[in-house]
Amino acid sequence: QVQLVESGGGLVQAGVSLRLSCAASGRTFSTYSMAWFRQAPGKERSFVAAISGSAIVTYYADSVKGRFTISRDNAKSTVYLQMNSLKPEDTAIYYCAAEQYGGTRNTLPRQWNYWGQGTQVTVSS
Repeated sequence: QVQLVESGGGLVQAGVSLRLSCAASGRTFSTYSMAWFRQAPGKERSFVAAISGSAIVTYYADSVKGRFTISRDNAKSTVYLQMNSLKPEDTAIYYCAAEQYGGTRNTLPRQWNYWGQGTQVTVSS
């Protein structure tokens, strides 16, 4: 099992950058694919980005491609989401997710077994 704790959210203006972090427990972090999802008010949870255990493979939703970058530091058991050029439509609760040996193209929430509690990102115009 793995426990996930997100941090780094906040209230920012459009156009700026923000970096989210997700710290994982456990000694087998490198065997877990990691992902970020987000959920805006009144909307379903949607896929943002994913990264393989080795960090070799990444995958992004079209809405964030070119603006967001997912990365991980296996020595620190942490995954990051660097968000640049933020837009008001990026406003959501951002969740970290993990799945052991999971696929980076698993874009449905039900395909990921472990979740953090979420961190709020609000982008004002």
